[in-house]
Amino acid sequence: METTKEIPVGNPFEDELRRFQEEQERELGLTDKRAQWFDPVPRRFLARDRATTTILFGGLTMAHDYLVEGALSGLGYNVQHLDCPDNDSLRFGKEFGNRGQCNPTYFTVGNLIKHLAYLRDVQGKSKEEIVKNYLFITSGSCGPCRFGTYVTEYRKALRDAGFDGFRVLLFQQQSGLKQATGDESALKLDTSFFLSFLKCILIGDILNAIGYRIRPYEVEAGATDAALERCKKYLYEAMRQRKQLLPALLRCRKELKAVKVDRTRVKPKVSIIGEFWAMTTEGDGNYQLQRFLESEGAEVEVQSVTAWILYLIWEGRYDTRKRMQLRGEDSGRYGLQGKNPLMRLRMLWAADRVIRLMFQSYAKLIGLAGYHLPDMDEIARVAHEHYNNQLRGGEGHMEVGKLILNVAKRKVNMTISVKPFGCMPSSGVSDGVQSLITERYPEAIFLPIETTGDGAINVYSRVQMMLFKAKQAAQREFDEALAKKRLSPDKLRSVTDRPTFGHPLKAGRHVVACTAANSVYSFRSWM
Repeated sequence: METTKEIPVGNPFEDELRRFQEEQERELGLTDKRAQWFDPVPRRFLARDRATTTILFGGLTMAHDYLVEGALSGLGYNVQHLDCPDNDSLRFGKEFGNRGQCNPTYFTVGNLIKHLAYLRDVQGKSKEEIVKNYLFITSGSCGPCRFGTYVTEYRKALRDAGFDGFRVLLFQQQSGLKQATGDESALKLDTSFFLSFLKCILIGDILNAIGYRIRPYEVEAGATDAALERCKKYLYEAMRQRKQLLPALLRCRKELKAVKVDRTRVKPKVSIIGEFWAMTTEGDGNYQLQRFLESEGAEVEVQSVTAWILYLIWEGRYDTRKRMQLRGEDSGRYGLQGKNPLMRLRMLWAADRVIRLMFQSYAKLIGLAGYHLPDMDEIARVAHEHYNNQLRGGEGHMEVGKLILNVAKRKVNMTISVKPFGCMPSSGVSDGVQSLITERYPEAIFLPIETTGDGAINVYSRVQMMLFKAKQAAQREFDEALAKKRLSPDKLRSVTDRPTFGHPLKAGRHVVACTAANSVYSFRSWM
């Protein structure tokens, strides 16, 4: 048996490695190997620092982040949204983050470090100046996911990147805004703050939805994006100056109405669902999936952030009703000692109604017609047979319910579930439960994909193969619509200027998934 030879203690190569290791340990503060890991509390964000502190944030779509910057600037904060995370962000995240983290962690942590490195290396700011005059706001949660450890990952990576003590504030989804580093905050969390933030979420969702609806059918390439950029600037300035939104919304409608479209083009509609960050980001974190699908001839349906807020409200109502049945379990008549569950249910119901009313009001003003926010009770009902509503990891039961309704109601031709590699909650659903759903609904065209930051070619290839089936399904829907309406392709080409085909803000009545087919079904009502 061959034995491994030990390297002599006096080996020059071994001595050099040992010296290098000791130098690195001293730089990282790891010389005391007996010390337990300790997560230090960085300096707090106090009211006296507000005028000199710039708040960095990011993580939603670029429309949302841009509008939030305008709204918070209008409230008197110095704010700056970060660019969409790219592969350079991933490189920074993997360099300074722990091993084995999920894709969103690497991209979001790395995106912050990339920006701070830019401030230091390009703008010439010192580490002390950056730590003193900047802070970052991120979201957090709990559950069977590494999402709850993001804030610790930020601090660890920031320390290793040379920004030890940089402040990170944590936005808890279930309990409002609080500092992960202390209780005091210079943020004034009043009605104006939350209302401004909510408006940005609603309007950002509306702009995204209308953009993905118009862009695939635009006659002039780039016209939709140009109109949307102007719309975002109008709304940004209105929020920054704290003016009424009505004039800005009407200007947006005028800009979007000027985009020329041709909805006789047959395109499959593809819904992107899955893990929240992976399906929301618009950059390299999901291989720019939305734009890739459009380049391959598809119309994309994206999920709204508003739907996630409605899900959190539904979650509160569901849990409250469940606890009301636990009489005597914690000293209260309804298992809620010292609480008023009926009042809580009424408040949550009112919150749901107010959000939906605000959304539809803004959507009507901008010109987003025929768009409906999801019915959370319906999603929960259809999903419950296959996935327990009390499981809350990732998007909970929503991914299952969305797929079922997409097929049963012919909402889309194809559904893609995108998730980070190793995401436990989402992988358990898309790779496990959804296989049963596709057996029960064989007409479903469903594709689960994982993102790792690399492997784009493999993902694109899989998407293209499934998209071929979706294109065939859309073409069948279109041909059936022509046959039922007794229209020929030649006749159709002669009426592309009619509102149902050529008006960017008109939406045909929903019959099938394909937009061109729905336009044919609605044709005579516009003649």
